[in-house]
Amino acid sequence: MKDLSAPGMTTAIRGASVILEDGLAETDVTLAGDRIAAIGDSAPADREIDGRGLVLAPAMVDVHGDAFERQVMPRPGVYFPQAQALMETDRQLAANGIATAYHALTLSWEPGLRATARGEEMIAALEGLAPRLSVENRLQLRWETFAFEAVPVIERALTGPLLPAIAFNDHVSMQMRDFDMPLQTRPFEHGPDYRAAHFDDPRLTARIAGSARRAGIEAGEYLYRLRQVWDRREEVVAMIRRIAAAGRSVRAPMLSHDDSQLAGRRFFRQLGSRISEFPMTPALAEAAHREGDAVILGAPNAMRGRSHLGSVSAGDMVEAGLCDALASDYSYPAMLAAVARLDAEKRADRAALWALVSSGPAAAMGLEDRGRIAPGLRADLVLVDWPAGGDPAIRCTIAGGRTAYLSEPRGQVRGSA
Repeated sequence: MKDLSAPGMTTAIRGASVILEDGLAETDVTLAGDRIAAIGDSAPADREIDGRGLVLAPAMVDVHGDAFERQVMPRPGVYFPQAQALMETDRQLAANGIATAYHALTLSWEPGLRATARGEEMIAALEGLAPRLSVENRLQLRWETFAFEAVPVIERALTGPLLPAIAFNDHVSMQMRDFDMPLQTRPFEHGPDYRAAHFDDPRLTARIAGSARRAGIEAGEYLYRLRQVWDRREEVVAMIRRIAAAGRSVRAPMLSHDDSQLAGRRFFRQLGSRISEFPMTPALAEAAHREGDAVILGAPNAMRGRSHLGSVSAGDMVEAGLCDALASDYSYPAMLAAVARLDAEKRADRAALWALVSSGPAAAMGLEDRGRIAPGLRADLVLVDWPAGGDPAIRCTIAGGRTAYLSEPRGQVRGSA
């Protein structure tokens, strides 16, 4: 079998409607090895792909996806081997047109699915499997800042081959906030206005019930563990500074998660984090964007037309020009579906919408070699069957010049964009 991603081997995709940086054009795109070689070149190639009636777009870049957890734990308390879970996740990514994915790997003080030890196992499994996977599987170390046991794991990972991103999460303070503080507008967790709930408040048991189920323990045991880590509170800021310094030393992308106040965003910006991931109000998203931070919102939010937490509307932020990237969050298919809905709603032109899942996230992560269709960039591309007025479907995913996914419709005539 020919290695069509090898240097000197060429592939030509003929006659597709190509999403370029400045709009759409019906043209040919030629690949040489793992790079895009030319646009509009009609010379013969070693392999030719008929793109007529299809849309050719940059492959998607996912900066935050935790749907892999369903492969790791398909039922509560039922764990599958990490290698099998990752290989199945890789197939799902390719089938959904995602050629670069940052798995949002939670490193928590909780036992069970998100335990730090289990996360460490996944890091090792991914490092070993990387050459066998069809798309580029990366890591976002989704660090729960009260999980001090995760600090050495993060520091080792930052010197490893995967160069992960770091996301600062604080679900402990979110769980412990006073009951008169709405989630979306809660004060900054380490600011003077933050107030904590009491452990003897019966409402706290109801609040943590879902987390206890995920951790595989009873609510009483969860509250006991929560009380123990809450005693670490005065040391958390120092640990955040330590991890941020380690991230800066290797130029790792750093994100703050579920921002509710500008004071919190500015705190993390001063530490080198220039990405606001899932800001919870329009005002916070606007302020972060105004100060030059990248704003990441959830594709499921845009696909559904609302946030499942009642936070900022991704569609409205896209239309206002305040969103730089859409992430899969908990659903890989949501990235394509979100673009389709926003396109149908005319929130922006199609090229600008596609940038939210390609060049926007690539730029936020500092990945200058992908996310656009231009000569010299990585040959990460998708062919999309996108009939007028219909739902789009991925037909082919090319990752680094290799065919990662290929599908032909059964007895159907190709649509056109």
